[in-house]
Amino acid sequence: MLRRNERNLENIPVGSLGIIALDGCQEMGNQINDYLVKWRHEDGSEFKEHIAFSGYEKDSYLVEANVPRFGSGEAKGIINESVRGKDIYLLADVCNYSLTYSLTGNVNHMSPDDHFQNLKRIIAAIGGKARRINVIMPFLYESRQHKRKGRESLDCAIALQELVRMGVDNILTFDAHDPRVENAIPLHGFETVRPTYQFVKGLLGTVKDLKIDSGHMMVISPDEGATERAIYLASVLNLDMGMFYKRRDYSCIINGRNPIIAHEFLGSSVEGKDVIILDDMISSGDSILDVAGQLKRRKAKRIYAAATFGLFTNGMDKFDEAYEEGLINGILTTNLIYQTPELLSRPYYINCDMSKYVALMIDTLNHDSSINSILNPADRIQNVVEKYKRGEEIIP
Repeated sequence: MLRRNERNLENIPVGSLGIIALDGCQEMGNQINDYLVKWRHEDGSEFKEHIAFSGYEKDSYLVEANVPRFGSGEAKGIINESVRGKDIYLLADVCNYSLTYSLTGNVNHMSPDDHFQNLKRIIAAIGGKARRINVIMPFLYESRQHKRKGRESLDCAIALQELVRMGVDNILTFDAHDPRVENAIPLHGFETVRPTYQFVKGLLGTVKDLKIDSGHMMVISPDEGATERAIYLASVLNLDMGMFYKRRDYSCIINGRNPIIAHEFLGSSVEGKDVIILDDMISSGDSILDVAGQLKRRKAKRIYAAATFGLFTNGMDKFDEAYEEGLINGILTTNLIYQTPELLSRPYYINCDMSKYVALMIDTLNHDSSINSILNPADRIQNVVEKYKRGEEIIP
């Protein structure tokens, strides 16, 4: 991992740092805050007594905020301390369906729409008093509705424009379904980050007998949309890449989409090789399991599926069955969105912690420094692979 003291933090902070972790994101917020408190107390700054560094070292950077609801289900955003002149970072997990609220006596689970509305409420409560507002939304709201087919809404573009109109300066997300959605806000900061390094580190820290070369390992893209991710990882690890494309039935529409008839494979032989399937999300899991089944029929050895977001919308039963049958050997996802206790308890699940990575980005951006070295993990991936090949222990 890139260490804090290896970066250029010579710039004056934009403002006193403040982190607002919205409902459903408090655990991640606490972990990020712990890193920042530790780093700034340990390293400090030779200029920390200067007025420009006011509030630089604190026992907590978390700003208390909440969104209470009325009996009718309506709500309001409240911030319980001053944010004037602060560099504010808002953390929002729009996928946390575990939260509930009362609506005329009935229990409602929070949807992505509810979470996004809460984010806007807190931005409205800031009321333009902060020095700068940055939104860290790991799963980009409505990112699956990023382009138009016929008469359809462009929800993601509208949401991004709505945020910048409310005064948001920078938006950070992870593995956006289509990064080109940033064209909706070309004059504002938008970064989409990929957790490739954390996947490699998690896999190498868990599986001890991998042979990382083109004769024993291969990277697979499960569809055309994930090809760029797979090409990057294959290039950094010097592996071959293969891909599947989805053959759809365009004569009918089921649940708003053309059903997939088959996954067709393009690439060299996977026989006897360990395989990493790389994607941005696991939703129902049908595609990943179908691809894994086809790879097994092509005599692949061990199969590991890595996805930034593990939604598992239809539960874990299919994955349990696939693991017991030897179809899948491991599943890697991040803690950027809500993880169920059932998921965390599975023997085949490898959790990739992203809190330190996010803390590094916040710390660097607060100094108005470049995050380019953080966004490009090629050197760090090479270093961890070399350590693995030397037999050194890798801590996931």
